Amino acid sequence: MRTELVSEPGDPTRPNEDFASVGLPASGRGGALVVLDGVTPPKGPTGCLHSVPWFVSRLGGALTELTVSLPDVPLSEALSLAVARTADSHAHSCDLSHPRTPQATVVLARWSERALEYLVLSDSTLLVESPDGAVTVLADDRLALLPRESLTTDAHIDAHLRNKEGGFFTAAADPSVAGRAVTGVLRREDVRALAALTDGATRWVETFREGDWTDLFTFVRKEGAQALVTRVRELETADEEREFLGRSKRHDDASVAFVEL
Repeated sequence: MRTELVSEPGDPTRPNEDFASVGLPASGRGGALVVLDGVTPPKGPTGCLHSVPWFVSRLGGALTELTVSLPDVPLSEALSLAVARTADSHAHSCDLSHPRTPQATVVLARWSERALEYLVLSDSTLLVESPDGAVTVLADDRLALLPRESLTTDAHIDAHLRNKEGGFFTAAADPSVAGRAVTGVLRREDVRALAALTDGATRWVETFREGDWTDLFTFVRKEGAQALVTRVRELETADEEREFLGRSKRHDDASVAFVEL
């Protein structure tokens, strides 16, 4: 088995709001990966005393433990348990009902000798490669399908779209959000490798159009996860006229978890 993890902040002077881990059980059989992208809140109150990095480190740590230590518990239930555990750790000091309470996108994958389970919530991405080299994109596209004009103001997003029916969902303080995730199971024999990426890394495809998802997967396999993030940084810096970035932040936190089974 080959594994690679890279998680790099968009701004070296600010804490990274992503989280990435690979957990391998003591039995040596199977494993799990966790990738989170913390949601940067707009300026203003969030109802919480804690930062987004604080939140993603606790949610990510709980998910890493639970996906490995409870192999027979479905990933959606593991996410529900992890969200509840994280919420309990600061419910006494924070208003967790605030729409800007710390939250994150989620990608989970867990493999055994028989199967690969997956879960995706919001706009991080999981890529799965089959033995014949075909790459399948496993994603939650609800945010991408929303009309762009509906995403122009933070107030509208908070009131009508974030963790709302007809909008999109992230892992915040409500354990029931786990039931909104995209989930599934693949036969282990149909999976050769997988890669989980936050949207700071998927800019290679989605923003700069350097290639398609198969091209990205091939790039990571040959050049490595760090090379992908480095290339994205080069493209971001070179886009001085914002032809590709538009109103997006110049650099975003970028994480890649690659596992070759």
